[in-house]
Amino acid sequence: MLFSGLDPTTLVSLIIAVVVAISVHEFAHAVAADLLGDPTPRQQGRLTLDPRRHLEPWGSIMLLLGGFGWGRPVYTNPHYYRCDARTGMAIVAVAGPLSNLALAMFASFPIRLHLVSQPILAYGVWIFVSTNIALLVFNLIPISPLDGFKIAVGFLPDSWAYMLLRLEARGPMILMMLVIMPRVIGFDLIGMLMGPPHGVIMDLLHGA
Repeated sequence: MLFSGLDPTTLVSLIIAVVVAISVHEFAHAVAADLLGDPTPRQQGRLTLDPRRHLEPWGSIMLLLGGFGWGRPVYTNPHYYRCDARTGMAIVAVAGPLSNLALAMFASFPIRLHLVSQPILAYGVWIFVSTNIALLVFNLIPISPLDGFKIAVGFLPDSWAYMLLRLEARGPMILMMLVIMPRVIGFDLIGMLMGPPHGVIMDLLHGA
């Protein structure tokens, strides 16, 4: 289990970070779609920061058990967008990761400005920052159903985008294989992809 063997401070910090990060991430998708003219997220009650509207029970359980989970997807209808569907979907998709970057930047300011004197509080804040950066980087991987897939399809040239769309149906299976690969053969491709950008962003926010 992801949270097994952790001290209470780390456990509580991780749970808070996960709940806030996922809730804000999905809320950002809903806001972006609403601003583009789609009433669907508003009709479904997703224009709220209430975690109960954004956390998906099985996704939360999987996150606790295996370190890989998901929130409740925000459904949106591209036909309502004030722009073309591909661009609109990309804008809605990128809003989620950008919200996690904003959370991480906002949370890091008090530490960088030396406004937090309690080590235990500073530790909790950096767990919050790291969790949001992890969610940011993970979701930018261009594999369906991650946000990175819709972002790539929206902004790549047409020929590349259509080539990527042909792999959309296989995306969830590919992603699941990548997630379980470290436990089966000990090769962590996702970790290799996420590690460098996660470290660079953390260093930048830390002021290194």
